[in-house]
Amino acid sequence: MKILNFTYVDNSNVYAEGCRASAVAKKIPGADTYIDAMNNKVTDREWQLDYGKLHEFVCGEMAEIGCANLWGSPPPKDSFWKMVEQKGFDVKTFKRNYAGKEKKVDVAIAHQITKDAYTGKVRKGIDVITLVAGDKDYVPVVKDLVGGGFTVDVVFWDNVAPELKDACSNFISLNPYLTHLSW
Repeated sequence: MKILNFTYVDNSNVYAEGCRASAVAKKIPGADTYIDAMNNKVTDREWQLDYGKLHEFVCGEMAEIGCANLWGSPPPKDSFWKMVEQKGFDVKTFKRNYAGKEKKVDVAIAHQITKDAYTGKVRKGIDVITLVAGDKDYVPVVKDLVGGGFTVDVVFWDNVAPELKDACSNFISLNPYLTHLSW
């Protein structure tokens, strides 16, 4: 029986924190640690994520791809999202609110994971759900799924919310692969 990997990526979350991870790795002034980088609002804005390599990394060799989804809020007429689709992701976008804040993404991802799991698309005890996000908004969904017998891997940077890391089946850090995942 083939194992399928169902991947769900919070683009803004993984990209923004990748910029922070790069700042810490490059030892940009004010970013000696993640906490320093957060407190000092230091990120490496020149860092770019290679979505083809991210797709290969998270969708991986261990299983066949059940789905590879990426959510975010693009600026108007941005060719980036078409490129991401070409790298293998099914892209779902939402407009930002009037204050320029991203809304709906966490809920949309949590909804899709839950829907895929409880409609039988993801086979309990066989397939793997891979969440590429790091904030604690996902903890209730991950806890519920793991408690219900699903395997949920979280793939993120080392500054993942501790509660999310504790709730998942496996945590895989992107930090050792920062250079590999860089564009």
